[in-house]
Amino acid sequence: METTSQAVAQAPATEGGQQVPSARRTVDGYLQAPFPWYGLDEAFTGPRWLMQVGTAADGAVEHGSIGHGDEPSVRNEASEDKEKFAVVVTVAANPSRRSADGTGLLEATSVSSAAWLAGVGLLSFTWPGSMDHSLRDDWLDQQTETAWALADDLDGPDWSTLSLPVDGVPTSFHYRESEFGWVLAGSTPEGVHLGAYGRGMSAYGLGFAMIKDIGEYA
Repeated sequence: METTSQAVAQAPATEGGQQVPSARRTVDGYLQAPFPWYGLDEAFTGPRWLMQVGTAADGAVEHGSIGHGDEPSVRNEASEDKEKFAVVVTVAANPSRRSADGTGLLEATSVSSAAWLAGVGLLSFTWPGSMDHSLRDDWLDQQTETAWALADDLDGPDWSTLSLPVDGVPTSFHYRESEFGWVLAGSTPEGVHLGAYGRGMSAYGLGFAMIKDIGEYA
């Protein structure tokens, strides 16, 4: 699934060098989406923050992420217990279709798309503690390929099934754990696929709900 991410993942720095709180990051890309956004349900009372949206080749918003808990920095496994976060990825459920300019076909999205985005999202905040920073790009490339292979085999032995509520309705998700955290993916009746990843927060007690007004994050 070829998408590009709009640069809203990093908060701008203030004059004192501190980052602007995530709640003040741009919400514009999220407002352009023709589908509903999802986050953790009201049982989660901690911080929530915008991350980034991804667009298809024709510029249409196709997916995006909402963070919950501690804002993760890139961590190795020796310090991962200091941050507790869960990120919810919403992916538009689109069939294979022609691009807006008619020049080609856009790939269909699926539960595997959500699983891959969640897997890569978790990797983006991780690297092995014994690895030199200069080698991290190569490691990420290898792990990204592995995340894609896993996402393409949701019925394989690396995944289990986990039932979690979505808008109060029990929903089946594909779920896996690794030394870096956990990843899950499933679908909703509202025309979107959901992916999620996290570390330090158990996935077993989570629930998801449609965000009524994403503009409140602005």
